[in-house]
Amino acid sequence: MNDNAETLSPSNKNKAILYIIASAFFFALMSFFVRLSGNRIPVVQKSFFRNIVSLFIALVMMYRNNQSLRTDKTSLRYLLLRAIAGTLGIYGNFTAVGHLNLADASILNKLSPFFAVVFSVFLLKERVSKTEWLTLCVAFAGALLVIKPSFSMNSLYALAGLAGGIGAGFAYACVRKLGTRGVGGPVIIAFFSAFSCLVALPFMLFSFVPMSVPELVFLLLAGLSAAGGQLFITAAYSNAPAREISVYDYSQIIFTASLGFLMWGQIPDWLSVTGYCLIIGAAVFKWRYARTRATPA
Repeated sequence: MNDNAETLSPSNKNKAILYIIASAFFFALMSFFVRLSGNRIPVVQKSFFRNIVSLFIALVMMYRNNQSLRTDKTSLRYLLLRAIAGTLGIYGNFTAVGHLNLADASILNKLSPFFAVVFSVFLLKERVSKTEWLTLCVAFAGALLVIKPSFSMNSLYALAGLAGGIGAGFAYACVRKLGTRGVGGPVIIAFFSAFSCLVALPFMLFSFVPMSVPELVFLLLAGLSAAGGQLFITAAYSNAPAREISVYDYSQIIFTASLGFLMWGQIPDWLSVTGYCLIIGAAVFKWRYARTRATPA
């Protein structure tokens, strides 16, 4: 990853922006196909098929790069923490995707960068400024507008989506920690995907729900879309630092909202839209703040 703003060429930055928008599109497609697979298939089973595809692609990349899963004990601990948090994050996200508007489920998952900041305080001993804490509070206020706390099932599904965002945030903090220890992206993806598949395996053996051909196809397409999203986001952050391009990842909200409207006529209510504005506004402010701090005097 190139962290030097002075040596970042315009062509690299433009490529990185295109890559991260492509990643957002593929992750939106993943949610779309998971939703199309219906609620008859349990979340654990959906997760298995989503991750088995990613595992295969990650293993191919490791083979081509001559990489091994062997690592030291400290890195193994963070790989395991990343895998546990990522698996729980997927369960929460898939639960929300199956029952909420796609845009609502997507924006709750996009709280993960804010939670990654919180967890980085403990995992990486990073200092968080008052401004960054403020953006976190604004984003959480936006999440409450999307969740609309009540005793209804929709609120419970939204809380599952929030839990998915928290799990993903912890997973991303672990990825950053692993990056500082020199653990490669394909290794992290392969370990996480293998762990998620192993966790789901007992359920698959004893409580497997037979799937129709369309359901199987939709889940495999969800896995391919997730793999595409991971590959493009890796390419994006290989061409530019996060502070330059991370805000473009929120284009996923546009893609998911469009797919939800075109396929199911989903239109978010005004509270959700207000929540989107607060969360995305906080993300944009945080992005500009990070760029300002990184600009040489």
